[in-house]
Parts: sequence; C-alpha cells; structure tokens
Amino acid sequence: MGAEPNRARHVAIIMDGNGRWAKKRALPRAMGHKRGVEAVRKLVRSVEEMGLDCLTLYAFSSENWKRPEEEVDDLMNLMRKFIKSDLPEFIANDVRLKIIGDWQGLAPDIVAMLEDALEQTSGGSHTLAVALNYGSQQEIARAAAKAAAIGEVNERTIAAHLDTNDMPPLDLLIRTSGEVRLSNFLLWQAAYAEMLFVDTLWPDFTPDHLRQALDDFANRERRYGGR
Repeated sequence: MGAEPNRARHVAIIMDGNGRWAKKRALPRAMGHKRGVEAVRKLVRSVEEMGLDCLTLYAFSSENWKRPEEEVDDLMNLMRKFIKSDLPEFIANDVRLKIIGDWQGLAPDIVAMLEDALEQTSGGSHTLAVALNYGSQQEIARAAAKAAAIGEVNERTIAAHLDTNDMPPLDLLIRTSGEVRLSNFLLWQAAYAEMLFVDTLWPDFTPDHLRQALDDFANRERRYGGR
C-alpha cells in the first residue's frame, strides 16, 4: 500500500499581484486591492470545506509603509470596510480571527475594531490569521528578546514567543503572481514547510486554485531533513 496523503492543517499565502492585475486592465491600483479583498472573502468561506485548521494571509508588511501615502490610505480603508462587513460572517461560520505582527501600531480606530473582532471571534474553531504591519525578522527578534528575558534562549523558547505560538505548524506556503521570494514572511515557521509559487495574480486566485495546491501538497514527500 502507498503512503497516506499529506493533510495540510495550516496554509499561508503571500497575496501578491494586485497592482499588476490592475495595470493589465488599465485600472487604478486601488481597484486591484479591492478585487484582492474579494478574493480573500471567497477563500475564507472555503476554509472549513477544505479541512484547514488555519489560513494565514500576508495583508500588510512592515515595509509596506514605504508605499505612496494614498495607496497606504486605500489599504487601511479597505481593512476597515472588510472588518465591518465580514465580522458577522466570521462569527456565523465559526472562524477565529487572529492578527500577527505589530498591529497595535496601526491607527487607533483600526486597533479598536480589531480588538473587538478578536474578542467576538475568540471561540471559533477555524483560524484566519492576518499579518498586519508584520515583518518576520522583527517577530523573531521580539521572540528572542522575550526568551532572553526568562534566561533561556533556544528553539523551543523562541517558538513559544512567536506571534504564531498557538497555531499549528506551517505546512504549505503559497505565493501568487510568479515572484519567487518570501519577502520577510514567516521565515522561522517556514523552516520545513512545503512551498508553492504560482503565476496567478492574487485577484484571480480562487478556492479552486487552493484546492489544486492542497492536492499537490498531499502527494509531496515530506522528509524534514531525513531520508
């Protein structure tokens, strides 16, 4: 008998390509980001059906502040609208919202909205983790500093202080748009994760693309450094 297929519990996605999607259609970048949010919404609705315990999405990096102020404002306004419109659906669908990164450094009204959403969804059995104002190197540095403060710096204590400490190990990391790099995302967590880089621009990424990725993952041989 062949080996049992792998089951992915935790999938993370670098959602790349909103700007290029809009440029191909001679549309403003804001429209690409708006369509990207619609892709997020469809994907979140499919999490339970696909058997995932956790889906982590790279929404706004600590480096994204370097973008033009108008674009950053558009992204923040989209975030506000997304939280307001989708919170009731998260609750109804048993989704727990989790935020990773230095999200408390965002605008006070967004922080208040996020705190409320985190509280209202805390009992959900499927996790949607959103990386906001996130940088993996900064996360690791914070975790190492906390481990040093308790006088024990090793893999276990650093992992225990990462933003993802209460989430399953990362199984599969996907990046859309054809770019092949991690862009300071989940560097520690991705140590033995499988990776998949797809050409599809993020607004065009659908639950069917995720199903195909999970099928690909199911047939990979995971050795974790062994043979």
